[in-house]
Amino acid sequence: MKTLEEQLNVAGLQVSGCCERLSSYGVDLLQTSPLLQDLSPAEADVLGASMLLVRAEPGKVLIREGDAGEWMMLLLKGTVDVTKRVEAPASAEDKTPMNSRVAVIQRGAAIGEMSMLDSEPRYASCTAIEAVEAGVLGRHEIALLIRDHPAVGAKLLVKITQMMAQRLRNTSNQLIKLLQKN
Repeated sequence: MKTLEEQLNVAGLQVSGCCERLSSYGVDLLQTSPLLQDLSPAEADVLGASMLLVRAEPGKVLIREGDAGEWMMLLLKGTVDVTKRVEAPASAEDKTPMNSRVAVIQRGAAIGEMSMLDSEPRYASCTAIEAVEAGVLGRHEIALLIRDHPAVGAKLLVKITQMMAQRLRNTSNQLIKLLQKN
């Protein structure tokens, strides 16, 4: 089993240490990040101690659609473009897959949590639009967090579950709107 740092190196990301003082990124991050909202500054620092810090310049792919991934990211600084490959319509002459923008996400957002939890290939690609700093948390690190700091681990898992439920709800609402148009 590869370490989290080895997994990040395979993905082309360079580790710059860990996020020991996650609270030092500002109280606004703790208040606005869905992942951190219910954590005290001390609890955020416990979580941060479990995370590796990566930095990426604009244009750098942080997560590549189709890759395996046992980790997720929390954006601490910067903006990221989330894109999904889509096939050209059957009537189009050029069958080259295109990238469709799914979202533009900013500081405080979490990415990659689905693949971290279910070990399925990455659903979309995430590319830095501007310089990014992100905390990276792996499945193994979450297990250690649950063992060593169960209250923080439980809060984290609840927040990840809530984020995924909200995304599913949003996707379902978009699907209903599309179906109502037809």
